[in-house]
Amino acid sequence: MDSLNISRRSFLKSGALLGGGLLISFAVPAKMRGVLASTAEAAENFIPNAFLKINADNTVHVLLAHSEMGQGIWTSLPMIIADELDADWKDIKVEHAPASPEYKHTLFGIQITGGSSTTFSEFDRYRTAGATARTLLIAAGAKKMGVDIAACETAKGFVISGNNRVSYGELVTEAAKISPPEKINLKSPEDWNFIGQSTKRLDGSAKINGRAVFGMDIKGDGLLIATVVHSPVIGGTVKSYDDTEAMAVPGVVAIVQISTGIAVVASNYYSANKAKKLVKVTYNGNDNDRFDTSALAASYKKLVQRDGLTGHKKGEGSLQTFKPWKVVESEYSFPYLTHAPMEPLNATVKISDDKTSCEIWTGTQMPMNEQAAAAKVLGIPVENVKVHTAFLGGGFGRRATPQSDWVTEAVEIAKVSGRYIKMIWAREDDIKGQHYRPQFAHKVKVALNDKGMPEFWHHNVAGQSIYQENGFVNLVKDGVDESSVEGISDSHYLGSIPNVFIGAHATKTPVSILWWRAVGHSHTAFVMETMIDQLAHAAGKDPVAYRRSLLADSPRSLAALNLAAEKAGWGKPLPKGHFHGVAVHTSFRSHVAEIVEISLEKTDQLVVHKVTCAIDCGLNINPENIKAQMESCIVFAMTMAKYGELTITGGKVDQSNFYDYKVVRMNETPVMDIHLVPYTGQALGGVGEAGLPPFAPALANAIFHATGKRIHTLPLMNQTLNPA
Repeated sequence: MDSLNISRRSFLKSGALLGGGLLISFAVPAKMRGVLASTAEAAENFIPNAFLKINADNTVHVLLAHSEMGQGIWTSLPMIIADELDADWKDIKVEHAPASPEYKHTLFGIQITGGSSTTFSEFDRYRTAGATARTLLIAAGAKKMGVDIAACETAKGFVISGNNRVSYGELVTEAAKISPPEKINLKSPEDWNFIGQSTKRLDGSAKINGRAVFGMDIKGDGLLIATVVHSPVIGGTVKSYDDTEAMAVPGVVAIVQISTGIAVVASNYYSANKAKKLVKVTYNGNDNDRFDTSALAASYKKLVQRDGLTGHKKGEGSLQTFKPWKVVESEYSFPYLTHAPMEPLNATVKISDDKTSCEIWTGTQMPMNEQAAAAKVLGIPVENVKVHTAFLGGGFGRRATPQSDWVTEAVEIAKVSGRYIKMIWAREDDIKGQHYRPQFAHKVKVALNDKGMPEFWHHNVAGQSIYQENGFVNLVKDGVDESSVEGISDSHYLGSIPNVFIGAHATKTPVSILWWRAVGHSHTAFVMETMIDQLAHAAGKDPVAYRRSLLADSPRSLAALNLAAEKAGWGKPLPKGHFHGVAVHTSFRSHVAEIVEISLEKTDQLVVHKVTCAIDCGLNINPENIKAQMESCIVFAMTMAKYGELTITGGKVDQSNFYDYKVVRMNETPVMDIHLVPYTGQALGGVGEAGLPPFAPALANAIFHATGKRIHTLPLMNQTLNPA
């Protein structure tokens, strides 16, 4: 068995009897707290971070420190607790935790859901929480039955000794009085009942029958609906406005000016949205009306011709002095992308009559951030703001905005109007609302030796710095943003390449940027994997075989590649007119290989028939959920590859809704064949994003094999795919 020492002082500090139930703190060893280890809070042996509550009615309530936005943690995290607790699965209940320091992320030091990090950051402390509760319940059960602890065992919510059994619910009061032992025993993997088993999602039925509450579903007596008129030019501010026509719309209650525009408050969304279009606004002029993304792309193209700040360097040689057998060179360009979650941004805000407290209901990836932002707007203590996290109708990073833009806007409306409001952004507001994946350019030059293997990898990137512009300066080293070069500087290929230079240019534009699903890997993987394919072609080698030779020292990536190649039948005959493309990439601690099968049914008509995917994410806690996340990533990546592009002309975003910011439709979706690399002790990785990066380059590589044409820019909708 695994074991974990926990001091009585630390446990008693955070464990207590609450509402007739047993409350167990989640704790994590100091050595595992990452950045928290240097804070004052880390002075103790353990940091309480989330809670498990067992009620007298035998229900087991798990409070998630992270937000459920479709990634499945509403089920996978309780599975971990249920295993160590020996709970009955039917008794498990799940809730989002409130905004509170107790729920800080063990690695990031803030309360956040992001980076595909929930499972690997929570695995040990969720196990410990369940095991601690089980230990105390056994002690309480032994006392109640008058037997020795060693004579007791647990199963499905009961402490059992011979023919005697006592439910957990009957023991919570007594268990709460007992101090835990110095050592907590954790189950061995062979004793797990839930972990590793495909389990139906606990939130599934509620989302099917409509009981699940998203931010958009919040209701309340006296609740009014608010919409906002924003400047069409990025960064524009209101000079004056005329609301005469808008106020005449039936149902309109108030029209007020806030820092980001003009807010319309009405009894219903229809009236608010109609009136919003009738408000006549004059804006102050600004230089942003000169901004154009096509001009930005041209400037980036020039910028990557020279070396940027050093993001990674290996070897003493230079490309100028190296005498290669062959040089392969390519330039790439990627546009801004918006997140476009199915549920547009919204927030419900209720300020108390005496203006001293506030409640907020919203789908957020950063509850404490929204709490602090609201407190600042209202000028009240943070602890007087209560944030209720609803289910998120998609996030992809957009609901983890350090500036808390949409929540701040909603709180401002409630404050200025004096009303209890739910602010709703229309789809157009959401797409035009900034905080985009940055536009980027790359230039790569690779020198090959006479065996066709890379000897020098020279790579420059240009784009805005996500971390620097969002205040995460600790992730900017020597001027280089980690997210700009991730997937390149830490590529599994670089270990076998003796000379490497990675340079980065951090640019500034008026456009606000943010992490977008897979962050930098969303473009760096495309560059790396299409370049590797070009190198294989230049060397006259099979793309899979070439990758195998480069991944000899990367066994997990190699295992994923081999599994995908086997399942896809790589190298075997395909139907006439069908072609394969391959890519394998490591991100978020997981290793994913994808093989895409395509055809060009008619001239320039691309059909993606099948995607074979293999992932090594370490322990497969809920296999079916992992497969679902890979499918989600593939479809999201397919949208990016085929249609994803946000352009700005004269400071105005050109796209506004799904008719001009297209997403992949059901009839375009390929067969997806997902395979999990068997667990043999590998470290845990994330799955919510890792399946996205390999798809687009595998697709582009398949297009090359079909047409002889290399793809160096996305999206594909702007390009002809006729044979070269």
